Amino acid sequence: MSTEEPEPEEEEAEDDIRYFVRIGQTDLDGTKSVERSLTDMNGIGNRTARIICDKAGVDRKATFGRLEEDLIEAVTEKVEQYADEVPEWLTNHQNGYYDGETTHKVGNDLEMMRRQDINRMQMINSYKGVRHKRGQKVRGQRTKSTGRTEGTIGVNVEAIKEEAEDE
Repeated sequence: MSTEEPEPEEEEAEDDIRYFVRIGQTDLDGTKSVERSLTDMNGIGNRTARIICDKAGVDRKATFGRLEEDLIEAVTEKVEQYADEVPEWLTNHQNGYYDGETTHKVGNDLEMMRRQDINRMQMINSYKGVRHKRGQKVRGQRTKSTGRTEGTIGVNVEAIKEEAEDE
């Protein structure tokens, strides 16, 4: 009887995976499917990832690290050109304050743009800016019973029990 050794083709296939795929400033997991891996980027959710895969012509369930270099480049291009290829309502930054353009920010750019928008609202003392400054809810939620940050309101049972034990 012969001892079974893995065929060289299978061994090469296992080693032929990129564990990290870099898009922009983000390292994506190459062991996940393309769609799942894209959702790890800030600014890309399930629907956006599916649209990007369809437009790039990539099987969304394929392992990202096993794709050929040209397919990975196609996905990278579609991520960068996403705002140009979809309707305005599918982007995450419509009608920019300074230029009025519609863009789709991903990665660190999204967080930086969000911080700039909040900072601008605080500087001009808009209603939303004032709410952000105070740490209160911004989008019209109720605040009578939720969103409390200052201590407890009402009866503190533990404090009463401690006082009773001390006496």
